This record gives sequence, C-alpha cells and structure tokens, in this order.
Amino acid sequence: MDYSIGEFSEVTGLGIHTLRYYEHEGLLSPMRNSNNRRRYTDQDITWIAFIKRLKVTGMPIKEIKRYAALRTEGDSTLTERMEMLVQHRQSLKDQIRCLQEHEAKLDEKIVFYQQEIERRS
Repeated sequence: MDYSIGEFSEVTGLGIHTLRYYEHEGLLSPMRNSNNRRRYTDQDITWIAFIKRLKVTGMPIKEIKRYAALRTEGDSTLTERMEMLVQHRQSLKDQIRCLQEHEAKLDEKIVFYQQEIERRS
C-alpha cells in the first residue's frame, strides 16, 4: 500500500513539515508518482517507527542521519550499522543504570520521610 504525505503524516503521527524536514536531511526518501507527488510505503512506516525509537532513546539526530546514510548504501554497511546500535544500546544501559541509582536514592528519602511521619504521629 502507498500513502500520500497527508495520510503518512496521520499514520506516523509526524507533521507534514517534519516529514519534509526528514526528507531534506536525508532520513527519508519517498517515491514520487507521475505527478511528482510523494508516495510513502509500509516500509517507510517501519523506518519512521525506527527513527522515532532512536530519537526517543536519545540518539542524536547527527547519528541518526549517519545511520540513514549507511542504510542507503546497502548491505555493505551492515557491520557498521550494527556497531552503531551496539554502542547506542550500551549508552542506554548506562543511562538506565544511572536512573536506577537516582530512583534508589529517592526511595531512601521517601522511606525516611515515611518513618519520620509515622514516628511523629
């Protein structure tokens, strides 16, 4: 199935201006119909979902652009793309560990307050 830019915007939750920006930045390369209008595919939906996941997990746009460029080059870049994702996964693990430490400290403080409140009651 293919989608117009408006339909694709609706399906992906991204604004039309964002989609045009992604195209300008080389993150997205929609096909064009005989009237030179953008046409998006289900594969583009999958790709946008992955881009959104990379963004949400903190990958800088510069790195996403690099990944997209490698993807465009084809299978000869599989190893490099995998290495990028391995590095990003490690970064996520580091962030998760840091957040867990912060959560533990907050839990300690909450327990302290609970005990103080109970002691004073």
